[in-house]
Amino acid sequence: MTLTKKEPDIILFVNGIPDDIEVLKKDLANYGKKTKKKFRLGIIRDTRRIEIGEIKEYPNDIIYLSCDFSDPVKIQKTLLPYKNEILAVTCRSEINIDSFSKLVPNVPYLRTPTSESLDWAIQKTMMRKRFSTHDKKITPKFFVLKDYSKETIEKVKEKVGFPLVVKPSGLASSLLISVCYYEEELEKTLKDAFKKIEKIYKENDRKKKPELLVEQFMEGEMFSIDGYITSKGKVYFCPLVKVKTGKQIGFDDFFGYQRILPAKVEKSSKEKAEDVARKGVHALGLRSVTFHAELMRMEDGWKVIEIGPRMGGYRHLMYQLSYGINHALNDILIRIPQKPIIPKKVKGHTAVFLFYAKKEGKLKAIKGVKKVQELESFYEIKINRKIGQSCKFAKNGGKFVCNLVLFNKDRSRLLADIRRMEKTLKIIT
Repeated sequence: MTLTKKEPDIILFVNGIPDDIEVLKKDLANYGKKTKKKFRLGIIRDTRRIEIGEIKEYPNDIIYLSCDFSDPVKIQKTLLPYKNEILAVTCRSEINIDSFSKLVPNVPYLRTPTSESLDWAIQKTMMRKRFSTHDKKITPKFFVLKDYSKETIEKVKEKVGFPLVVKPSGLASSLLISVCYYEEELEKTLKDAFKKIEKIYKENDRKKKPELLVEQFMEGEMFSIDGYITSKGKVYFCPLVKVKTGKQIGFDDFFGYQRILPAKVEKSSKEKAEDVARKGVHALGLRSVTFHAELMRMEDGWKVIEIGPRMGGYRHLMYQLSYGINHALNDILIRIPQKPIIPKKVKGHTAVFLFYAKKEGKLKAIKGVKKVQELESFYEIKINRKIGQSCKFAKNGGKFVCNLVLFNKDRSRLLADIRRMEKTLKIIT
């Protein structure tokens, strides 16, 4: 009697399964009916990242694995019982990319990015070097520093000039990002940053040695775009998203305040944006992965701010609402590999907002929430800070107070509700 060889069918998540896992199960089941395949879901966790009380109760149909990712042999031993059953490995969050990088050598026959490309993509200094080597036109001038001595300041002035942006090499979410316009401001910013960086790296579980990157301040319009790159380097793009930063609404901070989709961009300009993003992804050597690219449209063309080897924040929801694009399913398809499904027809207009307090301090109240919930375009709001908790700016390591999603089939009605919301919602500290 000949036994039928079992086809690989496990989709393995690194360190955490998404909140929308039940929806994803249904989407995979529907896709499986069309392709006559079945899928199982699993999670593998790095025990160094698991704190007391953090382990969740996973559904019985989720395969749960864990080990110390600092030891490749332990990873190999943990995966061994499933080595012929794993179909794809994916990672949703930037904070987990380092763990993903350590897992990759232990699944050599799956379609994944290389460990090196993942490391390049989460270290801003190496990312800038890769961009500059590939094509100097797609990246601003930059300088990597490890101190704030007079000699270092002089080199920064010579190689970059003012205004400039200071940012840590391995942190996301606008943490410790500051703009400096003159020498004394740069000195103070660097001094403060070096004091805070060790603590914030530890809080965000960054294993790499902290570095600061100083780069040319890019004046222009900010956009982002998600996409998928195959094992052969072919890139599929989702639509562009327009981004408004905290700086644009009066904050001395660079967090992403507003994201709106679709972005109003001419076809020729969109194609140039995609070309620059494609060069950036290729410069990093990424493959078989979903990517999130942040771009700046300047007078002399498009430049890359940064590229992450994962889905952008809120992009699954935004693409789903505005286009019916199933970003989470596509994130898996590109790794199986199958061609991602990217509908082009616009279903409506989506805006996502992240709110920080205008003054740092203890949260007293969030006013206007009920009125915002009554807006025609209201979709959802999530409060992330409790009354009495500390509220800090993103550049000082703070997290946003609340996030809001608005959706409307009509762009003008969405814009009207955005105006109403901005007059209504207030964070009091």
